[in-house]
Amino acid sequence: MMKMTKNLLLGIAAVCGSTFQAVACTGISLTSRDGSYVQARTIEWARGVLQSEYVIIPRGQQLTSFTPTGVNGLTFTAKYGVVGLAVVQKEFIAEGINEAGLSAGLFFFPHYGGYETYDAAQNQRTLADLQVTEWLLSQFSTIDEVKAALSSVRVVGLEKTAVVHWRIGEPSGRQVVLEIVGGVPHFYENTVGVLTNAPGFEWQLTNLNNYVNLHPGDASMQKLSGITLQPTGGNSGFLGIPGDATPPSRFVRAAFYRGTAPQRATGFDTVQQCFHLLNNFDIPIGIEHSQGDIPDIPSATQWTSAIDLTNRKVYYKTAYNNSIRCIDLKAIDFSKVKYQSHPLDKIQEQPVEMVKIPR
Repeated sequence: MMKMTKNLLLGIAAVCGSTFQAVACTGISLTSRDGSYVQARTIEWARGVLQSEYVIIPRGQQLTSFTPTGVNGLTFTAKYGVVGLAVVQKEFIAEGINEAGLSAGLFFFPHYGGYETYDAAQNQRTLADLQVTEWLLSQFSTIDEVKAALSSVRVVGLEKTAVVHWRIGEPSGRQVVLEIVGGVPHFYENTVGVLTNAPGFEWQLTNLNNYVNLHPGDASMQKLSGITLQPTGGNSGFLGIPGDATPPSRFVRAAFYRGTAPQRATGFDTVQQCFHLLNNFDIPIGIEHSQGDIPDIPSATQWTSAIDLTNRKVYYKTAYNNSIRCIDLKAIDFSKVKYQSHPLDKIQEQPVEMVKIPR
């Protein structure tokens, strides 16, 4: 019987129940000219090293949800093989993809969402919020299947102060955002291809109207009271785009960076482009803390991933090692592979290639 240990409870409370300036995520998506669809994201945690690992789930693996009281919740068997990037515990997949090409990830959503109240009498239908990604990736191949099945489970929080929302995507390029508010699930088609944290997705879309003046390139010269006003430098068409690290500002910045990005030729080209775009959303650890209260980690952005849904590949890099690593789902036999998890970094160290100067 799977139970929540004291250490697990402490880990969940540390990540989910701490002050939310420590938690941030930015997600984008792009499609290449050859039709490859890529979903990419950052994950931030500013309180210390976020224990992250990649997880392999074979077909036929029995999985069980945690509940707030520590007894078993929903039990389910994996219909699809899954590769996920998990935090704290291998069951808590923050981002992943299954062998059918369905991809999903969770993003923290404090203060605005709310799940159903936990009911011990409903344990067999109870699904922990941090295991929703694990559940839907192991069970479904399309967004419509997810939407049809969600009413069969009761999503509850393992930590009362923490709430998340999710993005779910298909190789076709369709993406939806799932938010649960007042215990009621809401699905939103996400054509803008961006997700951050709070407030809700519809509010974030409305807020984009405040930046209708932004455009790529340079602003035009203007006459004012007999003098000529002209840009002081390049890229002045984006003058006024918000540069802080709050979720609304990151949403706006990501929407405009993503919306103006040129379309690349292949899936791998697009993966590289996603990493370049998301470099703009790395959060320096120092801005997250009062002076003298900074943990010894290189960045609040602990890892960045890009998943090619079309070609079934998971790419990632970490704060400790910016070298991009790849897991190819097509190279995995999900009927034989063992259920397993491994740290994202074998060694938390940045490799450096020494340049040899020719004589």
